[in-house]
Amino acid sequence: MPVTPNSIVTPQTPKSATVVASVANTDYDDIPANAAGALITAGPNGARVTRIYAIPRATVTATQLQLYRSTDAGTTKRLFRCALMAAYTMAATTEAPITDFGYSDDSPLILGPNEVVYPAIGVALAAGAVFVAEWADY
Repeated sequence: MPVTPNSIVTPQTPKSATVVASVANTDYDDIPANAAGALITAGPNGARVTRIYAIPRATVTATQLQLYRSTDAGTTKRLFRCALMAAYTMAATTEAPITDFGYSDDSPLILGPNEVVYPAIGVALAAGAVFVAEWADY
């Protein structure tokens, strides 16, 4: 959508997505070996991310959750945020914990045009951890 200089632009298109990460990533440089597929791809005018969280799909030991940003379609991925998913034993009679990265309407993550966010986990989990994102493109 074209924008008019000096005019406020509000988020236009609400979006959500999920990605499963299952392979351990312990490579924190600009080319992490085991980042999962793209979780968020901002539109041509950028995006306002209001929520990112993860939930395990099986018993999990404590593991680091990682988020990477890319401005070049995934060639370079820069670590920008981590959270700790606590150890949890999956059972049909308990609530699986959600690990939230802390973004909200009051504290959003702002992405540039076409910027991409990739998740990763620090400890392998065969069933994986599901990363969920909610955002709106400008």
